Amino acid sequence: MSLRFPILSRLPWYRLLVRPILFRFAPEPAQKIADKALAIQPLWRAYAKAANVPDIPVTVAGMALRNPVGLAAGLDKQCAYLDSLGNLGFGYVIGGTVTHNARPGNPKPRVLRLPQQSSLINALGFPSEGLHAAEARLRKLTDRPANVLVSIAALDEQETLECLTTLEPLVDGIEVNISSPNTAGLRKFQEPVALRGLLDILNAARTKPLFIKIPPYMNEAEHENVMSLVRACRDAGMTGITVMNTIPVEDARLAMGRGGLSGLAVREDMLRIVPEVRAEVGSEMVINACGGIATAEDARRALAAGANTVQIYTSMVYRGPGVVGEIVKGLAKRS
Repeated sequence: MSLRFPILSRLPWYRLLVRPILFRFAPEPAQKIADKALAIQPLWRAYAKAANVPDIPVTVAGMALRNPVGLAAGLDKQCAYLDSLGNLGFGYVIGGTVTHNARPGNPKPRVLRLPQQSSLINALGFPSEGLHAAEARLRKLTDRPANVLVSIAALDEQETLECLTTLEPLVDGIEVNISSPNTAGLRKFQEPVALRGLLDILNAARTKPLFIKIPPYMNEAEHENVMSLVRACRDAGMTGITVMNTIPVEDARLAMGRGGLSGLAVREDMLRIVPEVRAEVGSEMVINACGGIATAEDARRALAAGANTVQIYTSMVYRGPGVVGEIVKGLAKRS
């Protein structure tokens, strides 16, 4: 099998062969098929050797990364395949989002593909096996070809604190999700006073980088609210901000009737928001750009707009695992 990898690495094999098969299934069953493939660790170690993704060393928040391209939270919700995903060439990978207690998530159907826009709508609502299941998997994670972070859900101050103190010793940093549009409990922390209270609790306990994932904004009222959250993060001394979470949209095909839009359809909104957040926080805080990045040019635009790193997820669904190497190699040519 290893003899075939150099050939496959030069062909759009995912887009020509694999994606048509996966897209015959609904999104969640297709993800389960992908998970079974990710569970075959030797496959992805061999892939890493064949793909030969170059290093573009960067230091972000004291973390030495092999490149500035990260896997966004959401693809590996249970922190089960971070070693395999790291072998795709990422500089860092984020597991989760992890919740304190096990949760089934929202009713199905809860994920839609928008192929014409290379986008998704999800209303998953944090399906999670819970904190201790994630802890057990991270303790067993010995093969770490990329830096490992974990996303935790801010649903309750004390539960969020326990997630941080339990998982932080096992990872390189924590990202706190206050902004998923599919989980009502998060909205409490989309108010600056409540958010600052949470951040003060977490700050007193943390010893590693801590990032806050903020919601997008689509009008002036939302802009002012999000910027108040950004200022709360800045004033509390957070390491950085992830810009941005999915954009809330309505769609009657979902059981909830609404979800969060990701992928190419949100790229320009992300590129609009990144420089505005950078202007608000100054040069010291880290910004991770997340939303619609699928090519090296997308990544360059985000970095030029003020981001320190970029994160991808939906482009993996549409372009396959090779998209990581394509982006990194494209960045390396211009570095």
